[in-house]
Amino acid sequence: MSKTAKTIHTCTACGSEFSKWAGQCTDCGAWNTLVESVRAPVLKGPRAGGYAGQAGEVTVLDQVRTQDAPRVATGLSELDRVLGGGLVAGSVVLIGGDPGIGKSTILLQTMTHLADSLPALYITGEESLAQVALRARRLELPMGRLKVMAETSVERIIATAQVEQPRVLVVDSIQTLYTEALTSAPGGVSQIRESAALLTRYAKQSGCALFLVGHVTKEGALAGPRVLEHMVDCVLYFEGEADSRFRLIRAAKNRFGAVNELGVFAMTDRGLREVANPSAIFLSRYDQPIPGSVVMVTREGSRPLLVEVQALVDDAFSNPRRVAVGLDQNRLAMLLAVLHRHGGIASVGQDVFVNVVGGVKVLETGSDLAVVLAVTSSLRGQALDSDLVVFGEIGLSGEIRPVPNGQERLREAAKHGFKRAIVPRSNAPRQAIEGMQVVAVGRLSEALEAL
Repeated sequence: MSKTAKTIHTCTACGSEFSKWAGQCTDCGAWNTLVESVRAPVLKGPRAGGYAGQAGEVTVLDQVRTQDAPRVATGLSELDRVLGGGLVAGSVVLIGGDPGIGKSTILLQTMTHLADSLPALYITGEESLAQVALRARRLELPMGRLKVMAETSVERIIATAQVEQPRVLVVDSIQTLYTEALTSAPGGVSQIRESAALLTRYAKQSGCALFLVGHVTKEGALAGPRVLEHMVDCVLYFEGEADSRFRLIRAAKNRFGAVNELGVFAMTDRGLREVANPSAIFLSRYDQPIPGSVVMVTREGSRPLLVEVQALVDDAFSNPRRVAVGLDQNRLAMLLAVLHRHGGIASVGQDVFVNVVGGVKVLETGSDLAVVLAVTSSLRGQALDSDLVVFGEIGLSGEIRPVPNGQERLREAAKHGFKRAIVPRSNAPRQAIEGMQVVAVGRLSEALEAL
């Protein structure tokens, strides 16, 4: 026998549970932190425990049977790259992004492709079925096999899925769903958490691959409780500038593959199209070299990527500003101090603006050398060679530290026609790269002299 589900109120600050709502938590004293939730029923007997409804047993780790999870291609190789090679049966993927960025578009493209070979079901809670059909016609997608449904009740969605038995299920979006076990409005913390938990449990029990669309806050983080990201197997972020036709998908969490993988797409009148050569869209070709611009080789997941770093140094009329777009602003201030102390180049009393072209965000420290050389070029008004590429991390004592996968970065740069590279000494290739002169440096002063 199982106990019935019970509605409780939990404090989001300390986790204390109460049977009734109150304005203040009596345990920690926080105000307006009690949210409604449902305590999961406690199962007893042989069916207790586990996603599949079977009792858990203690097993020695080396006796656990493992097998490679079969992958299903989504029809978009860039999306497959971010997912780790394709969809895994029973996986739960949460994808978030700004409004109008293309979340529904890419999922509709994916589902119409998968529906040709697998049972697929598309649940929309924000749009009508007519709107979904109009988008599919505008994108000229095949519509003969994909099943769609407009619904916001989690219980009815799961009941329909149990009848249709889809292999792939899309729910757009999790913020519009509600469970009848709670009386709070859709979009609340408790509704999002319980709705996601019910859908995740169904996906694990049935082996259905599940896509959840999530809203984001104005800061760019996924809206709702943080536990939502812990429940799912994969978290994808859809990024892109409002005035740019390019879209980036980045994996922030992936239980079936590497994180920080990057997929690049171009938004067209026929939907999202894959970009075969992402480095080309982040590089600008000028008629003549300009000061403050340098090309670096970064690494996004398993792929080297060439991006252009631009810097502008100008006289400050009041307090000097340090602005970084696509880079860590605190690290920019640190690099300017290192440049002054160990390079003898001061930027006191001047504004420093640094930008990564194309809207891509560089999260690794291998961009340090590119930032310093771009700032130096702009400050002195001297352009760097257009066939020069750099990468390397800079320490506080002025040393140039190596970065991972230096050989692959150099080969990627040589493939795009770059003839000269300034790299950390530990990343110098053992064998010469045809058509490329590699200058290995160990200190910041050596890098400045190599220019």
